[in-house]
Amino acid sequence: MKKFRVGILGATGTVGQRFVQLLEEHPQFEITALAASDRSSGKRYAEACAWKLAGTIPVYARDIVVTPIEPPLDCDLVFSSLPSNVARETEEAFARAGYPVISNSSSYRMDEDVPLLIPEINHNHLGLIEIQQRNRGFGKGFIVTNPNCAVISIAPPLAGIHRKFSIESAVVTTLQAISGAGYPGVASLDIFDNVIPYIAGEEPKVETETQKILGTFADGAISKADFAVSAQCFRVPVIDGHTASVRVNLKQTATLDGILEAIASVPALDLYSSPKTFIEITDEPTRPQPRLDRDSGNGMTVTVGRVFPDNVFDYRFVTLSHNTVRGAAGAAILNAELLIEKKLI
Repeated sequence: MKKFRVGILGATGTVGQRFVQLLEEHPQFEITALAASDRSSGKRYAEACAWKLAGTIPVYARDIVVTPIEPPLDCDLVFSSLPSNVARETEEAFARAGYPVISNSSSYRMDEDVPLLIPEINHNHLGLIEIQQRNRGFGKGFIVTNPNCAVISIAPPLAGIHRKFSIESAVVTTLQAISGAGYPGVASLDIFDNVIPYIAGEEPKVETETQKILGTFADGAISKADFAVSAQCFRVPVIDGHTASVRVNLKQTATLDGILEAIASVPALDLYSSPKTFIEITDEPTRPQPRLDRDSGNGMTVTVGRVFPDNVFDYRFVTLSHNTVRGAAGAAILNAELLIEKKLI
């Protein structure tokens, strides 16, 4: 199997570290470049990186010398975990220099010619790449994004329901882990013994990204899903794992068994990072729970539970996923695996 040389942009941050961890012994990717800010550039990764994940820095990465975040890099493609305030200019520079850019940043997610990808749901949106390259004069380079870390738990079950019963509206309440704020994240005196009912910029992302992901690609453009999404996003004292409570109204009549079948109908893929089961439905009344379910499928499975008829809406359910694996680095890696399968890399 051919190995592609990979560069990580923002390699010393928490999501960058997750890339380094997940790519250890990956059969298709070999990290050959780690890029970070000026204060880290020129240092060995082990010296530049304050490792925050379980275990230690993988041996293969320790002695890689960190480079500036600018092209050229010694790699075939780049994964970006850059903060949004610097990602847009930098990712464009890499795409213009001929690199496929697989981004975890929010900067390009809602651009009309940039795929916002969950491979199990909307892989046909990759048809935007050719249009993007033509529009922006990128040549061989392009940008593909993965969604917000909360959206990854919401969109998959909604996709199955929408395809079978046509959603009219959805109300979403998210309970988001503190790791989603990066490091050092939320001050301890703010989050301990507390729930914070606001995450800057998060609610519009949940509402609009869901509509784009579940939209249809035709005639060179995406028509967003035609149902309204209302979101409230809370930060809760959980380390990893975003939970969401979802209520939906439907345009067509559905039984509970039909809803369960629709959710379960979203298939897993046969890619290296794909979980055996993409959406795990549990009938245990106290699940899903972050501590018990976030690592299902090596952190790549979405767990859905408490699926019931609702007294105000038609149906309700709870969904959960690992926000730094399926909701960040793991999602981008899976996107890259799909791009290879589709011969776009």
